[in-house]
This record gives sequence, C-alpha cells and structure tokens, in this order.
Amino acid sequence: MIQTLSDQAVATRRARVPLADLAQFFDGTYRDVLQAIQAQGLRPAGPPFARYWGPVTDSADVEAGFPVTGFATHGDIQAASLPGGDAVVGTHVGPYESLGQTWQSLEQWAQAQGRARRGDQCWEIYLTDPSAEPDPDRWRTQVVLPLA
Repeated sequence: MIQTLSDQAVATRRARVPLADLAQFFDGTYRDVLQAIQAQGLRPAGPPFARYWGPVTDSADVEAGFPVTGFATHGDIQAASLPGGDAVVGTHVGPYESLGQTWQSLEQWAQAQGRARRGDQCWEIYLTDPSAEPDPDRWRTQVVLPLA
C-alpha cells in the first residue's frame, strides 16, 4: 500500500467549490484543461485527477486536471505538480459517493503503520470514465494519501 511516487507535472484549475457543484466543476474543468493542453500540441499523460486541499466540509478547495509534460500556464489553467514521496495508495471500486469509506480506511491503515499524513492534500485519479462505463459499481478510482 505504501508507494514512493515521483513528482508528476500536471495542468489544473483550482477553486473552492460547494459540494453540490463538484460534478459541474469537474465536467467544465476537465473539458477546459484538455482544450488548453491540446492547444499547446500536447496530450494528457494519464487519466484525470482531483486534488483536495484541507478538509472537505460543505465546500472543497479542489484542483482538477490531467498529468502532462511541458505544459505552460494558459489563463486560469495552471502548470503545477503532484508531489513525489511516500504515499498510501489504494484503489476504490464503486460509486464516488462511497469514496469517504476508502479514505477513512487509508487513514486508519497509515496510522496503524505509525505513519502520519504529509501536509493538507490528497488526490484521486479517476481510472474509469463514467461516460464509457455507466455502472457506478464498476468505477475504479485510485486514492493517494501523501505520508510524512
């Protein structure tokens, strides 16, 4: 479950979004980031992701986009990176609404190993495209919890 990750260059948009508006934010952001990447003659280097900063309450400080190499900031689409280092990495299978249970399991597992969370960020990598797989019970999401 613990992996040592390398830094990953990404193109993203970050915003504070009410939970009720997350799906709309993701849809628009993924479309806009993909267009910005393609406008620079680039292609995504992997599936879309969402990085959460701090606790999620009635809203989330969230960043969404794609891994990409060589992207230059374009408008509100920023060149950034997902940090490398040790992380607990797991795979959630099922609808997004039940991701909280997977996050809780990862946190508990890390604590049982004597490992603390690093910083206030974590991210999800969406391995299944819901438009290609309509059954939410088959959706796969990789969850990443950076460790100190």
